[in-house]
Formats: sequence, structure tokens, C-alpha cells
Amino acid sequence: MPTLAEPIVWLVGAGGPVLVVIALVAMALFAMGLERGLYWQFVHRRRRRALVSRWVARHDHLSWSALTLREVWTQELIGQLRRPLPWLKLLVGLCPLLGLLGTVTGMIQVFDSLSLTEANQARAMADGVARATLPTLTGMAVAVVGLLFTTRLEHVIRREDQRLHDRMARAVEDANA
Repeated sequence: MPTLAEPIVWLVGAGGPVLVVIALVAMALFAMGLERGLYWQFVHRRRRRALVSRWVARHDHLSWSALTLREVWTQELIGQLRRPLPWLKLLVGLCPLLGLLGTVTGMIQVFDSLSLTEANQARAMADGVARATLPTLTGMAVAVVGLLFTTRLEHVIRREDQRLHDRMARAVEDANA
């Protein structure tokens, strides 16, 4: 009866130890993505409502100091949303490099095994090249998915920045009406 770990063991055997590192980077990348989604859903929205309420409760909304304070408050809130972006970009950029490292180490193993055996070299080389390219494929796949997520998060942050300013202005208008 096959166990749940057999495909993982096969992948590690087929791709080498670099594939394990890519898997760990992928888990960190996706964990940070999940954390941002949960932060958006449960923390950011509550803080946004509190910020808009705090802005409406102020008496002065038009002076230079009031507008500067509004900008500082909004940038502080948006900064909390933007906080993990550098780490996400680092992990996304690291994935293809790790894939390349896996390819290089795999090709070294291929040439090493070819120098030791002379029989059936074509088959050994084909297996080795397939084994060497698996980390590259995995690194690129993780990087593409991470890049899509990072780009989407940046878009959401830009949109939220604009909407936050609009909500604060609208809330003051509604309170004065």
C-alpha cells in the first residue's frame, strides 16, 4: 500500500536536495501570502474603519496640518499592509536562482556518473539531464505563482491607498451634511 510520503521521497530523489530548499521557500512564500490575506480580512479592515472614524471625529479637516496628519495616518496604515512586500519579492527572486543551482549540481552529478561508467551512456545522460532540469522547472513555477501574487498585492495596496483617501474625504462630507 503506497504511503503519502512516497511521492515526496520520489521528488527529492529525482530533483536532489535543492528541490527541498525550493519547497521550503515556496512554503514560506505561500505562508506569507496567506498571512496577508488573513491580515486584510481581519485586521486591516478594522483598522481602516477606526482610522476613518478618528478622522471624522477631528474638528479640523482643511488646514495644512490636518491634511498632513491625514497623510501620515494613511501612510502608516498602508505601510502595515505593504510591510512583507520586500520579503515576498526576495523569495520570488530566489526561486529561479535555486532552480539554476539545482540544475548545475545535477549536471555535475551527470558528468560525474558518466565518467565512472562507459556502458549505456546515452540512457544515463538522458536520466541525468531530466533530473537536473526538475529543480529549474520547480523554481520557475514557484517564482511565476509568487510573482502573480506579489503583483496582485501591489495592485491591491495602490487601490486601497486611493480608496482610503476617498473614504476619509467622503466621511467628512457625510458628517457635515
